[in-house]
Amino acid sequence: MLSFLYARQSGLDDPVRLRRAESTRRVLSLELNHNRDVDRIHGNGINTLDIEVIDGRYMLSGGSDGVIVIYDLENNSKKPQYTCKAICTVGRSSRHVHKFSVETVQWYPHDTGMFVSSSFDKTMKVWDTETLKPAEEFQFDGNVYCHHMSPIARKHSLVAVGTKDPKVQLCDLKSGSRIHILQGHRGEILSVRWSPRYEHILATASTDSRVRVWDVRRASGSLFTLDQHNGDKSKASSEAVNTAHNGRVNGLCFTADGLHLLTTGTDDRMRLWNSATGENTLVNYGKVMNESRKGLKFTISKGCSPEFVFVPCGSSVAVYGLHSGKLITMLRGHYNNVDCCEFHPDYQELYSGGKDCNILAWVPVLRRPDIENKETNSRVTQGSGTQTAISPAFEDAWSSDED
Repeated sequence: MLSFLYARQSGLDDPVRLRRAESTRRVLSLELNHNRDVDRIHGNGINTLDIEVIDGRYMLSGGSDGVIVIYDLENNSKKPQYTCKAICTVGRSSRHVHKFSVETVQWYPHDTGMFVSSSFDKTMKVWDTETLKPAEEFQFDGNVYCHHMSPIARKHSLVAVGTKDPKVQLCDLKSGSRIHILQGHRGEILSVRWSPRYEHILATASTDSRVRVWDVRRASGSLFTLDQHNGDKSKASSEAVNTAHNGRVNGLCFTADGLHLLTTGTDDRMRLWNSATGENTLVNYGKVMNESRKGLKFTISKGCSPEFVFVPCGSSVAVYGLHSGKLITMLRGHYNNVDCCEFHPDYQELYSGGKDCNILAWVPVLRRPDIENKETNSRVTQGSGTQTAISPAFEDAWSSDED
């Protein structure tokens, strides 16, 4: 730590290197925090979590019971042991509640006054946080598996929506209408993600084993389709040409810089792609157990070096090195399958939700104080009194002891 501080002070290192090193250390030391509980409100499994990026204080959750909860993550009591309280709930008693399972919740990227939810009741609702009433409601012909708003868009206010229909729907929050569809997939759309680098680039994943990348400004088809064999047709059967996985693709996540895209499939594989060229980087993560019939909500760290991937894996959360593919650790604490996890980049914390109706907080272990040389810290007993030994580095070299 001292070497990092000295290098930063003297200008030898990039100023963010210390922050990245400490963020990495914190992620590597994540463990279940028994002093922090999250109110248990859901009566069924928890499908989705989202932490707002404005203050990093409020978290949304959506469950199989149709209930939506807003939690305050801040420790207002300032005590070591505390509970993250549920401050607002759209419960079963509300006439605005979703009738069936809530699959995705997301804060509006630029303001905590609004959030969006989508459900198996074939609707997507835009909520006013103050009143907990829908300001807008979009109806679809089939179950809604996912939706996503761009975290950086300034020139559009589009929400990409994936449903049972193979067409990707684009809804405009300003006009309150569905303005466009993207055609190309042949199966249900299980995951959609906007690029955090370019506001007009969208990635979509489907049960047809394909991942398509779109430029929504273009009227024609997708920019390209991800190919696990990088165009080498000799390695693929006729059915596997231009497929990202050998099963349903049910998870998508861009890295924070938008340069790479990570996908998961029911073939128990996870793949990392160059988002600009669509090239498979061939990072080998080994077998990544994936039995989800719906979208898999995994997440990638932010601000670390290297970055890490957190993937629900049975009743645990698997942590992988993003570019190495190495399995770092398994976070165990849930009693049933984990369905979602969300990384908090401000504090390098992780929250996970599962079918056991619990939300668990995984928090970095505090750094232990640097241990000085025992001789310099020991107290030397002389006669009836005690004298503290002083390190030579702090001795006064100019005056005598007699002075």
